[in-house]
Order: sequence, then C-alpha cells, then structure tokens
Amino acid sequence: MTEVPNPNIIDADTLTGEMRPIRRAVLSLGSNLGERFATLQGAINAIADTPDVWVTGVSPVYETRPVDSPEDAGPFLNAVVLLDTTLTAQRLLERALAVEDAFERERTDIVNAPRTLDVDVIVVGDRVNDDETLTLPHPRAAQRAFVLKPWFDLEPEAEIPGAGRIADLLEKTGQDGVVRRDDLVLELA
Repeated sequence: MTEVPNPNIIDADTLTGEMRPIRRAVLSLGSNLGERFATLQGAINAIADTPDVWVTGVSPVYETRPVDSPEDAGPFLNAVVLLDTTLTAQRLLERALAVEDAFERERTDIVNAPRTLDVDVIVVGDRVNDDETLTLPHPRAAQRAFVLKPWFDLEPEAEIPGAGRIADLLEKTGQDGVVRRDDLVLELA
C-alpha cells in the first residue's frame, strides 16, 4: 500500500526550498479502445510512480456508454483515482497528458472521439482555475455519472467546489448506462 503523507505537513522541495502544500486530487480515467482494462491498470501504475504523488484510493471499474461521442464509439471502462500530491495543478495536468501519450492517445478534431486513454484532472484541493490549459474543477464532472459514481464509492461525502456534494450531483444525473464491473479489479502496486 502506498504511504499517505500527513495532509497537515508542508513539504519543502529539496532542490529549491520552495514550500508546497499537500493537496487531495481526483483523477478520472477512461478507455474505450484496445485493451481497456490493461490500459487503466497501466495508467494507475504510471500515476503511482510519479514523484510527489501518493495514490490513496482506486475505485471499482465501471463500464459506461459513451457520452456525446460519435455513434460508432464503443463502451468505456472508467475508474477514479484519489491521490495526495505536492505537484501544482498545472504539473499534475502535464503528468496526466504524459500518461495519455504513453498509452498512445490520439488527439483528433472529433469531439469525444474514441481513445485508448483519457485522464482528466477533476479537482485539486479546493483550487479553482479557468484558463486556456486547465479548468478546475473539471467543467463537466458534476454532470458525468461515470465520474461521480466511482468517486462516490471512494468518498461518499466528497464535494466538487462550487457544484456541491457528489452524492447530490449523482442523484441529479442518475446512473443510467453506468454498470459496475466486479470482475475487473484494479490493483494499487
């Protein structure tokens, strides 16, 4: 099991002496191309191997219908990862994109095209950000059952800053098309 740092301690960067708070972050993972389950497991391993990141929880796997995707898009496997990190939100996003690239994520002009891996930064502490590279909290997470349900399984009392409790948001969105796959269990290395 990954060691969880004390959230009340500020970590000092050993090279710069910069003080960086430890923040709770939530990542959403999805895959609907190729070896979906193996890809999710590989992504979790890559995230857990990231310096200054401590994975503290991995949700059950859910199979979900694609949302706002092309008609021929297949079903996704989705999961949520909880972590503590001293990385900035921007650095965490850069790491998420690097993990996607490692699993040969192709970016096209087609909105919500099928993909080998999608890693979305949902929240980083209570940080709110809205610029051309990163919006926090994730702008559609509060309406996506494939994010809310796996997150609810890990932290039923969690909240999305500015949107509300995930339990209330999940009740609003419903769970149609979100099926728990107990035959698929992601491991934390």
